[in-house]
Amino acid sequence: MAEFIYTMRKTRKAHGDKVILDDVTLNFLPGAKIGVVGPNGAGKSTVLKIMAGLEQP
Repeated sequence: MAEFIYTMRKTRKAHGDKVILDDVTLNFLPGAKIGVVGPNGAGKSTVLKIMAGLEQP
């Protein structure tokens, strides 16, 4: 079985009192194709910034 190339476990992020991400867990296998879909303000860019190491959870 292949190993995950990326894992995010129980990630939480808030801006002030507003919780953007709560208990997010992601696992990606090699060659995975992903899409990030959601309404404005749902935390899509925040997830990608955390994955890229540009922002701390």
